[in-house]
Amino acid sequence: MSTLNNWQDTNEAYLGAALHWLRLRLARQAEAQTATEPGLPPAIASHDEELLAAARAMAEAEVSEPPPALILLSRQFGLSCFEREVLLLLAAMELDTRIATLCARAQDDPSRPYPTFALAMMLFDDAVWDILSPERPLRYWRLLEIHQPPTQPLTTSPLRIDECILNYIKGLNYLDDRLAALFVPLGNLSTVALPPSQAAVAARLVHALAQTTPTEHLPVLHLLGADGQSKQLIAAHVATTFGLRLYRLPAALLPTQPGELETLARLWQRESILLPVGLLLDANAVEQIPVGAAAMAVQGFLARTDGVVFLDTYDSWQSFDRSALTVEVAKPSPVEQQAAWTDLTAPDAEVPGLLAGQFNLNLVAIHEVAEVVRVQSTSSGQLARQLWDTCLTRTRPRLDMLAQRLDARATWETLVLPAEETALLRQIADQVGRRNKVYDEWGFRRRMNRGLGICALFWGDSGTGKTMAGEVLANELRLNLYRIDLSAVVSKYIGETEKNLRQLFDAAEDGGALLFFDEADALFGKRSEVKDSHDRYANIEINYLLQRLEAYRGLAILATNVKGALDQAFMRRLRFVVNFPFPGLAERKRMWQTAFPPETPTYGLDYDRLARLTLTGGSVHNVALNAAFLAAGATPAAVTMPFVLSAVRTEFRKLERPMNEADFRWQEPVRLAV
Repeated sequence: MSTLNNWQDTNEAYLGAALHWLRLRLARQAEAQTATEPGLPPAIASHDEELLAAARAMAEAEVSEPPPALILLSRQFGLSCFEREVLLLLAAMELDTRIATLCARAQDDPSRPYPTFALAMMLFDDAVWDILSPERPLRYWRLLEIHQPPTQPLTTSPLRIDECILNYIKGLNYLDDRLAALFVPLGNLSTVALPPSQAAVAARLVHALAQTTPTEHLPVLHLLGADGQSKQLIAAHVATTFGLRLYRLPAALLPTQPGELETLARLWQRESILLPVGLLLDANAVEQIPVGAAAMAVQGFLARTDGVVFLDTYDSWQSFDRSALTVEVAKPSPVEQQAAWTDLTAPDAEVPGLLAGQFNLNLVAIHEVAEVVRVQSTSSGQLARQLWDTCLTRTRPRLDMLAQRLDARATWETLVLPAEETALLRQIADQVGRRNKVYDEWGFRRRMNRGLGICALFWGDSGTGKTMAGEVLANELRLNLYRIDLSAVVSKYIGETEKNLRQLFDAAEDGGALLFFDEADALFGKRSEVKDSHDRYANIEINYLLQRLEAYRGLAILATNVKGALDQAFMRRLRFVVNFPFPGLAERKRMWQTAFPPETPTYGLDYDRLARLTLTGGSVHNVALNAAFLAAGATPAAVTMPFVLSAVRTEFRKLERPMNEADFRWQEPVRLAV
């Protein structure tokens, strides 16, 4: 028989003896209430003898290790013998159907078949009045409930034991129902082994808790950083070291009303005394400065609780009403990520390096990706692609309010640029794919703490292919392409632009996105001389963007029509500058030759003549599309030169270009008979 089963049997034996003793005391009190003659009635005398025997049996059942639940609870909350007996009386009401009748008889009132403080003071020895105080354990820890009607004294009001406490006395340990809706168990995260960098952080926290004496309050374990899952993983390992079950509470769920907050904090404190539990308070979404209601609720909750509490925040919080140990938690290093990929996948020696070089994932995410691919994989030859696609899906940032996701369809074949510019674009793609080798295998990461990302500037006239080049890179690198919505990022309110930029870059840090800043001069413009507060805050935004862009570890592309409009400080942070010139004759001819999809019926197009029209690639695309719609309504339905020239005339008018009508006339060439 297991140790738990042995304890359950011992606990049941103690409860049985205690309930028998309590029934005898109630019966004795009931007999005393009905006795009318002086002297001790024989029934009461016999009850006294039985009481002594029952008390001895209860005392014998109490001596066990570990002790019965009621004895253990009394020690944990510092209950007096009288308070413990009151709690037994309340528990008996739920465990024994005979107790209600005995309560009514003992109080000589059939309308009161329930326990009261008055009954307890008559029933038990060593009764003390201070049991009624809200500061005594029974009321302070909400071990009982008092149902006091407006006109009824406290001493005669019905009492009821708290349901969670009743179940604890019966040996059933679970989280209070009032907490279960807010506090979420984190599961068995400790099965994921920590990498060396995070294991060192966990060891520091374990040491701090182990050094705390029983008379001291445990410090708040303050975890800083953007990666919530890594912080959860470290907290789970620390909790497991001390045999605790870890729960997570989002700070947004904390009540802001003082009374409700006090009740919640006291209930959690009670649970941490009764059960081996720890708490991870997730306050990532709460800003401490300026101090708002949510931040005050966090501070109030921490001040009212003890036990093992982890506070999860993005930035450091300086003020606490209890001691705190603050540590920085970062994701595993690229070398540690590569080692994790190697342990979990590893049939292809290059796959772990490619994944670690592109994606910045924590160990929980790496394990989940590997498990998903393991379950869904049908071919070992497709493992690398499936791992990549799963990582891409997982790291897809939540940027719906700040950026637009583009469906990248352009390829190298559809992009028409001079050879030098094309070579630069291919070099960008090559550098992204080889970052792991250069940074980690060749040691450059140890010498660099910034500039690990790749930032490129695409500049040139509108329609010369800047956005298409971004699509080509996203396709080549198999990344999600996001075009930044400047109207959503830039705000007139002080500090909001920086907040949006931080959210933008943080969301894209995991590596699965290519950020494309179209019309970048609107955001990356030159700093100006400070003449008023608007200039100062505008310059602050530029300064923050400079720092954040340099710290960003992914691929970012700035596109602008006017290179000179950008602040010169950005130029040093750009690894590539690609000029998109106005296309020459040869480039325009290639654009026209690829303008119509293979499925489009065409007839007699003169590409040499079309190439002489001074149009950019974007305008060529517009002309081709308009010509196709014109041709779709003709019989036969085919794109011919008249349709194309008609669409060209429309495009020239739109662009307000000077036109020579002779350029838009078309005469079918005369074919000589052979």
